[in-house]
Amino acid sequence: MRVVISGASGFLGQRLAQWLGESGHQVTRLVRRRDAGAGEIPWDPAAGTLDPAALAPHDAVVNLSGAHIGDHRWTERYKRVLIASRVDSTGTLARTLAALPAGGRPATLVNVGGINWYGDTGDTTVDEQSAAGTGFLADLCKVWEAATAPAEEAGVRVVRLRSGTPLHREGGYLKPQMLPFRLGIGGKLGSGRQWMPWVSMVDWLLAVAFVLERDDIAGPVNVVSPEPVRNSEFTKELGAALHRPVIMPLPTPALRIALGEMAPETLASVRARPGVLLDAGFTFRQPAVRDALEAALHDR
Repeated sequence: MRVVISGASGFLGQRLAQWLGESGHQVTRLVRRRDAGAGEIPWDPAAGTLDPAALAPHDAVVNLSGAHIGDHRWTERYKRVLIASRVDSTGTLARTLAALPAGGRPATLVNVGGINWYGDTGDTTVDEQSAAGTGFLADLCKVWEAATAPAEEAGVRVVRLRSGTPLHREGGYLKPQMLPFRLGIGGKLGSGRQWMPWVSMVDWLLAVAFVLERDDIAGPVNVVSPEPVRNSEFTKELGAALHRPVIMPLPTPALRIALGEMAPETLASVRARPGVLLDAGFTFRQPAVRDALEAALHDR
């Protein structure tokens, strides 16, 4: 399969490109440099420019573009950056695909979005049939997914991944936790009762490959472990995996001071079920958080 990846230089994009390449697929990267080299296609998502002819010979597109959620404090300006970086890239890809004739374009667009689409679900389990939630990240996910509409309306198979946090020590949720936990000052966030929508890195990669190859899957797909855990349990397992005590919880008031508007989203509970994947026969290799953390910390 010939796959185009946007966001291929990012934490997930690098791993997906390597995974697909090692699995025998041909990977082409979208880059913002004008001097694109072999295996690259130049584009400018902010300007909405992408040569349709460059996409035409491929079988599928995976969109991973978007500014990092947790890298900056959420000022009004940075929130606009978070939205624009996702809507512009997704819209550019969707419109470009729609402009190509059926049979002469990639048949599939996999748009990698967030599980925060559901908002704070408390203890209620949600799946792909559940309603959208509220809050900044939920609203962001809604406009992000809506930007795929031109491709879907033109007959492209659009898979809207609602991805939990893939676990790996070099990125995502886990990376900023490593230093405090290794110093023995890691702990649960707030009450620790919130459900965490996590997934192992290998299962995330396998899930993306799975939906690329399954022509019968379209629409929203939750990519989370079928065995969710509360933050307190996750914290306990991470401490055990690092052989460190877990004694320093981060109280909610401190998180609000440190994170500002991001704090409620950080403390949100998302108890999501990967219904579409399970119903389609997808098998999770690391459904238990203990096994996933061992793999995330030691590349197993």
